[in-house]
Amino acid sequence: MRRNFSGLNSINGVGGHNNNYTKPLSKLIFLLILLISATYVLYTIKVLTSSRNCDNDDDDVFSLHHSEVQSLDVEKLKNQRVGSYFGRNGSVLIQEKEGSLGYGTGLEHIVFGIAASASLWEKRKNYIKIWWRPELEMRGVVWLDNRVESLESEKMMLPEVRISGDTSKFAYKNRKGRRAAIRISRVVSETLRLGMENVRWFVMGDDDTVFVTDNLVRVLNKYDHNQFYYIGSSSESHLQNLRFSYGMAYGGGGFAISYPLAKALEKIQDQCIQNYPELYGSDDRMHACMSELGVPLTKEVGFHQYDVYGSIFGLLAAHPIAPLVSLHHLDVIEPIFPKMTRVEALQQLAIPMKLDSAGLIQQSICYDRENKLTVSVSWGFAVQLFRGILSPREIEMPSRTFFNWDRKSDYRGYSFNTRPVMRNPCQKPFIFYLTRSGIVVSSNQTLSQYKIHHDSHPDCEWEMADPAKIDMVEVYKKLDPHLWDKSPRRNCCRILNSANKKMVIDVHVCSEGEMSYIGNR
Repeated sequence: MRRNFSGLNSINGVGGHNNNYTKPLSKLIFLLILLISATYVLYTIKVLTSSRNCDNDDDDVFSLHHSEVQSLDVEKLKNQRVGSYFGRNGSVLIQEKEGSLGYGTGLEHIVFGIAASASLWEKRKNYIKIWWRPELEMRGVVWLDNRVESLESEKMMLPEVRISGDTSKFAYKNRKGRRAAIRISRVVSETLRLGMENVRWFVMGDDDTVFVTDNLVRVLNKYDHNQFYYIGSSSESHLQNLRFSYGMAYGGGGFAISYPLAKALEKIQDQCIQNYPELYGSDDRMHACMSELGVPLTKEVGFHQYDVYGSIFGLLAAHPIAPLVSLHHLDVIEPIFPKMTRVEALQQLAIPMKLDSAGLIQQSICYDRENKLTVSVSWGFAVQLFRGILSPREIEMPSRTFFNWDRKSDYRGYSFNTRPVMRNPCQKPFIFYLTRSGIVVSSNQTLSQYKIHHDSHPDCEWEMADPAKIDMVEVYKKLDPHLWDKSPRRNCCRILNSANKKMVIDVHVCSEGEMSYIGNR
């Protein structure tokens, strides 16, 4: 600036202009430079105040009204469309491209068939309200066994409700099961017969199932809806899969059937049901019919049956590297957040679900080497701090915080690898649960806060940093709606700061050569 000012004075002098012209021009130049300097100072102050200040209080971070951080809740996110992120002025920050293989499937191409019973409807309809998105004109039908009273105020919050057709003509010979299995197995066919247009996929689920619809769309976009596809996943219980089939999609966890396959199924299903009166449930009847059609299960591990009891913390904290599509058995498992009802806990999860569905529950593993801590981030859910340096191979296995569906089975009764809950009191993890989340608009980042869960921790004799001295973990994460267009890989994370009872972490797509390196433990 000083150089420009001198140059302008030199030009004025060389020109030989009189003082009457030079003085006003000098004043104008001086005012111009003053204006530029003031603008520069104001910009610098703004950058400094909007930077990541680890010493800010919790309320300060989420109340920068003039600039960066937008604290969001479910109400504010109701109008947010699939794969789009909106600033305060409604401008689109990121717009998701169409399907990765060019099929361009959206929610408008999917019809849900939800199996429900009148006796449980009053309670379980609250699960459906969490994921149903009427503002996006989602289509679906809840199929009940008897009529229920429908409140006028709830009609826009829930799918259409219908009564299933009569199934009394079908034989049912399984002594341990219920005849309702026949009714439920016909949900897809009955939904098809409604004659809806522009349908590519029928998705089956139960009334105690929550779908992450954005991730469902991502998964279905991998497949050609013009072909025969039967997509879902198996049970967490090895014994359940042996009793039924590892090739069966479990209906509670949900499954998807392409439109042409649904048409083929509808033509043969009633006769197919007659062929298998001894089968137990609706999903094994569906599997039997798929076998007659010669269509195998296409497995997507993000559909979760959750044939377990107790806390599924270990399963969520070490989710497979795949988009989370569904959660089932919500009446059986404990609330996923402590000190909340089941519905309140799922509403808490719904906020990060709408902020960044692609990254929901995805695990990142990194290390605070100075304090010798292992950090596991399950984004949008929880953060764990472990004393010592534990390998990613160990941390990415679910810890057994849950019990098998078969009460007599031990840890060998699961259809996946698990690890025991830490027995050494020094290695018991310190858990931080999600409390708040929002968007840093200027950088397309999410900012989520996790507060420590004050659980009992036995005394530890190790001479090292005590994670209990940290009250809060803040996680910054870049919005990445195209995460699953790439080859599957865990995100990386990095400790930015750990001071004043707060740890700050950055979660990001791994750069070239970056990994969760344990070094010499």
